[in-house]
Amino acid sequence: MNAFDDALMQEINLLLKFPDTALEGIKIHHDADPGLIEAARRLHDKGLITLPDGGYLTDLGREAEETAKLLRGLLTPL
Repeated sequence: MNAFDDALMQEINLLLKFPDTALEGIKIHHDADPGLIEAARRLHDKGLITLPDGGYLTDLGREAEETAKLLRGLLTPL
């Protein structure tokens, strides 16, 4: 794979929506954008979040979120 496809970008963007504290999670409602619902399911299947509709980041998910934030910071123009 040479580029981030749309599905992967949705997953990364969803990771970036999680609060900075491990004490808070998120809930993806059943009437949310279907792409967001599917991204949450894929992140859960990969072991990055605790529930298929959000929940909390796992330890691996927290690592992925931190990496996504680092990449966003590196690529964001000053």
